[in-house]
Amino acid sequence: MKDLKRGDLARAAGVSSETIRYYETQGLLPAPARDANGYRRYTPDTLERLDFIQRAKAMGFSLKDIGELLALEIDRDAHTCEEVKRIAEAKQRDIERRISELKRMQDALSVINARCCGGPHSATHCTILTALADNESIEETCHGHPD
Repeated sequence: MKDLKRGDLARAAGVSSETIRYYETQGLLPAPARDANGYRRYTPDTLERLDFIQRAKAMGFSLKDIGELLALEIDRDAHTCEEVKRIAEAKQRDIERRISELKRMQDALSVINARCCGGPHSATHCTILTALADNESIEETCHGHPD
């Protein structure tokens, strides 16, 4: 594969040119060489690196994490699997924590949605609004209101 212009690289990687520019400013992609007429030229290695970044993002890694992983990827001989695994395990714990938070949110919404009739009448006694306004626990919310 020959060198690519930024737009061609963006299309090949399925990202925008602005994304490529941003990754360059964040140090995730090396600065490209320029040809005689000033066009940036990216090597096939840059496409591989973009693919790496996109796969890591799809797993939830932050750009900071990805920078660390790229540093390990570039010089695998100088690093251990333990270093890589530490980053991946930290991300897994973070995702598990976020899933737990989302589950709590889902459960709370299920409770307040089940208590609200959703009818066309005034929201004066709406259990959802009352629960949000009064900061009551979900179990204490609006027993006996005519929803």
